[in-house]
Amino acid sequence: MPSHARSLYLDTSVLGGYFDAEFQADTHALWRLRDEGRLRFCLSRVVFEEVARAPEHVRALLRTSFLPADIIDISDEMETLAALYMARKIVPPDFVDDAQHVAVCVVARLDYLVSWNFKHLVNLRREAGFNAVNGLQGYPPVHIVAPSYFIHGRQEKDL
Repeated sequence: MPSHARSLYLDTSVLGGYFDAEFQADTHALWRLRDEGRLRFCLSRVVFEEVARAPEHVRALLRTSFLPADIIDISDEMETLAALYMARKIVPPDFVDDAQHVAVCVVARLDYLVSWNFKHLVNLRREAGFNAVNGLQGYPPVHIVAPSYFIHGRQEKDL
């Protein structure tokens, strides 16, 4: 894989979007960019826990699309950062998983968090909240985008 491939943390909504009529075209295009070596996908054990409750075809996509090296274990540092996000009420109390997705992406120093979750993740106000905490804790900013960003929002030469 080229060393310039962007590293993407995919949350669970992207796996579901692979099969959802509304999001399918851009999600499939994202997979093609990965297959061309322009993007590298990563996810965490949080995604595995969420996908365990998903339909079999989503679980099968997870099994066939990711290698063990693509899966990030949750560290104490990540849990601590997620708890700080929750303490600042960046996401509602019932959405700890979303805070964990962001913390994994930030601590692992991945280029982007990719999601179809516009309510809790792909949201400028929430991204600003996450980044306020990140800055106070000495972490780099997180960039949270929908898959369509890589299909329509960037020039092909940039990838």
